[in-house]
Amino acid sequence: MPLDVGASAPDFALKDQNNQWVRLRDFHDRKAVLLVFYPLTFTGTCQGELTEIRDNLGLYANEKVQVLAVSVDSVYSHKVWSLQEGFEFPLLADFWPHGEVAQRYDVFNASAGFANRGTFLIDRDGLVVFAEEAGPGQARDQQAWRDAIAALKE
Repeated sequence: MPLDVGASAPDFALKDQNNQWVRLRDFHDRKAVLLVFYPLTFTGTCQGELTEIRDNLGLYANEKVQVLAVSVDSVYSHKVWSLQEGFEFPLLADFWPHGEVAQRYDVFNASAGFANRGTFLIDRDGLVVFAEEAGPGQARDQQAWRDAIAALKE
């Protein structure tokens, strides 16, 4: 089960595809964060979900919300994938310690060694206002993400 709605979102610092540190706390008081865990780069369902974000980025990232996508893959894999697919939002590497952030959000699949498809909307105060989890190969309903973003309070 993913982290509960109403819980404080665990802080983290992970490197993006450009080898730059991204910290959750840097968005507090500025923007909400749509935190999207996905199992692995270069896989079909993951590519479909992130392509939806890329193709409709204004629905997921704007002056109120920042998208952060996270997998256990390396910075280098993320760099190649982001260049191939045109992903301009941060792809964060939960590479080492392996899956530590996914574990703190209770979406790490220990038997598979990667994160399940966990999605969290974290408000500007650092509280989880939306949470869901789907297993490997199960695509998420991204309309639910858009609805949660639309329901954010200023």
